[in-house]
Amino acid sequence: MTSYPGQTLRTLGQLCAAIWDSQSRPIVIQPRIEPGSVVTSNTEMQCSAPLASRCYSHAKVETDEEFDARWVTYFSKPDIDAWELKKGMNTLIGYDLVPEPKILDSALRACRRLNDLASAIRILEAVKDKSGPHKDIYPYLIQELQPTLIELGISTPEDLGMDIL
Repeated sequence: MTSYPGQTLRTLGQLCAAIWDSQSRPIVIQPRIEPGSVVTSNTEMQCSAPLASRCYSHAKVETDEEFDARWVTYFSKPDIDAWELKKGMNTLIGYDLVPEPKILDSALRACRRLNDLASAIRILEAVKDKSGPHKDIYPYLIQELQPTLIELGISTPEDLGMDIL
């Protein structure tokens, strides 16, 4: 016997499936047997409820400008520490996008406030990796960030010879 929280399932033919709704409560789907019919095998049983449900969010959709402003504000915090910087970059790189130059500018300035050159170079490496096969994205980002890199004294991974390794 297979058991799920709060329910006991005997066989797949006797009980089709147990699924979880959005409130994490088990929904047990009972087999449908038409009145007056005789079930001769487990395969004749059908589920009486759909096995999938849609859970739509009512959250506000964030525009690109709001997204950029949120991350610029995050990295511009004067009291940001190294853990917050790394957590923010990890989250940002986890998105299905390449960060805008103004976000990267803010992150590089946070690295400078923390005197963390290694994190600044890691950010540039992560952005290069995130650019993937699109060969025009990374040079564009470096071109846009060049004044900031010069101002902060940050070398690119290519300047340090790290692209050869």
